[in-house]
Amino acid sequence: MNTIGLIHRRFSQSGIISTDSRNLPENCVFFAIKGERFDGNDFVKGILHSQRTVTVVADRPDLVPNSRLIKVKNSVEALQQLANYHRNQMKATIVAITGTNGKTTTKELVAAVLSKKYKTIATQGNFNNHIGVPLTLLSIRPDTEIAVVEMGANHPNEIQELCNIAQPDFGLITNIGKAHLEGFGSFQGVIDTKRELYNYINFCTDKQTVFVNHDNKLLMNLSSDLNRYTYGTSRSKVKVNIHSCDPFLEVEYDGSIIKTNLIGNYNIENVSAAIAVGKYFKVSKRQIINAIENYHPSNNRSQIIDTTRNKVIMDSYNANPTSMQHAITNFSNLSFGNKVLILGDMLELGEETIIEHQALINQIQQLGFNEVYLIGKTFNKIGPSQFKTFANVDAFCKFITKTPILGKTVLVKGSRGIQLEKTYQLL
Repeated sequence: MNTIGLIHRRFSQSGIISTDSRNLPENCVFFAIKGERFDGNDFVKGILHSQRTVTVVADRPDLVPNSRLIKVKNSVEALQQLANYHRNQMKATIVAITGTNGKTTTKELVAAVLSKKYKTIATQGNFNNHIGVPLTLLSIRPDTEIAVVEMGANHPNEIQELCNIAQPDFGLITNIGKAHLEGFGSFQGVIDTKRELYNYINFCTDKQTVFVNHDNKLLMNLSSDLNRYTYGTSRSKVKVNIHSCDPFLEVEYDGSIIKTNLIGNYNIENVSAAIAVGKYFKVSKRQIINAIENYHPSNNRSQIIDTTRNKVIMDSYNANPTSMQHAITNFSNLSFGNKVLILGDMLELGEETIIEHQALINQIQQLGFNEVYLIGKTFNKIGPSQFKTFANVDAFCKFITKTPILGKTVLVKGSRGIQLEKTYQLL
């Protein structure tokens, strides 16, 4: 039996993989992975000396193999190979989702819809990288019918690499915008990388089916050689239109009004995608509507929270030029009064950093916002005198501790690295 087969046999005893030495259930398989802050190999000897029945997969030369320690050349690659091996032992259909904006919300909506009819698993949170995708695949069980796998990328060829591991049967790109430009080098680099999902579906699957937003000209062009199941506001197989959006999005589909718990008319793309996937897989209209209406966003993604001080729209999980523009425009259109903007820097934009932040400032000024707080090195550098700017979130928190924001409707949005969630307790 080869090494991956041996690891899989051990894994089959519990079905549990861990990459965290602090969380080691009985009979799990622990992968010692070197991260940015910790090297899992440093904890291997302690694990082996404990009484816990754990199989350890490690890759450091100073560690000696034994009945509980399996040595490999690279722990991350071994995890990926194990995931691919496991994926091929299971019968589940894989639906892969990527995109610049909305992929996590779309993934969760799609999973909610499919779960109404099928035994479905999905990526947890946005754990969508070279480690997260393998862990998602390893959560597939023999009775799993569909796995919804989110794929993220911040450098070229990453989607191709994830596709080689997951071997998806169907693909969906939510949209393509300017994000992670430092890693991709240019917007064209973003396009080429996201397109890798279409390329895989085209050349490596029998069905060659992708779900495409008919309103998105770029995606329609990129998918022209594929079997497309389209959705959108017109001329598509699944037609969905906005009914209202103040503050929550309501959409009209097939003669029915679906009342969502999502803020922002831009979420129509995510809702439409979920409806299209559900319809393709023959989930009933009633079940589709029920799934979407009962979905609630979490993890600081466009959540409306009524605090004792303010009404807060917390959208601090991530940000890029497109998502920021959409969020600000939508906020401007809401009927709430006393609006306040708290915006954090957009990270990883490379040479486009100043240009894109200045574009947002121009937008804010044109929309006539008066109370605006800009947080981060870039905003602090170029922010106009009419807005208050802060080098970091801690400086802003000190400010609003002394000068509280009260009785307002507040939009909080910025890149995850700015840590705007720290403001919540003060709002």
